[in-house]
Amino acid sequence: MTRSTGPTRAARTSAQTIAAAVGVVFLVVGIGGFIPGVTTNYEQLSFAGHHSTALLLGIFMVSILHNIVHLLFGVAGLILARTPRGAVGYLIGGGVIYLVLWLYGLVIDHESTANFVPVNTADNWLHLGLGVGMIALGAGAVAAARPRTAPRNA
Repeated sequence: MTRSTGPTRAARTSAQTIAAAVGVVFLVVGIGGFIPGVTTNYEQLSFAGHHSTALLLGIFMVSILHNIVHLLFGVAGLILARTPRGAVGYLIGGGVIYLVLWLYGLVIDHESTANFVPVNTADNWLHLGLGVGMIALGAGAVAAARPRTAPRNA
């Protein structure tokens, strides 16, 4: 007689694994933004706005709001990674959001109040890379999940 140790779980898709990993990275980045040393000029960390001169890893402008956004984006990734459809939506939708942030960073004056997140040139390049990368990962996961059809013989 075979005993079951509990309900069986369906295998996770590559999209779910990738979305969960991206979510964890965003959580780590969000937490890192609150750690002196990981964030230089930590004493200059403000809630929002371009006056926050705190720099994550000495490169990327951060504020309390920016860190909270990273944390929320990470939590969303972990929640949406629970289903294949949610994971793909997170990767592609998140990628689109980051492309919009990239465009936003290009068009605003970084010294104006419009730079409330805040962003700098390094953030802009990172947002472009994240946007393209997340969309590519989501689209690749969708393509990999499609059933393969055998070629027809003539």
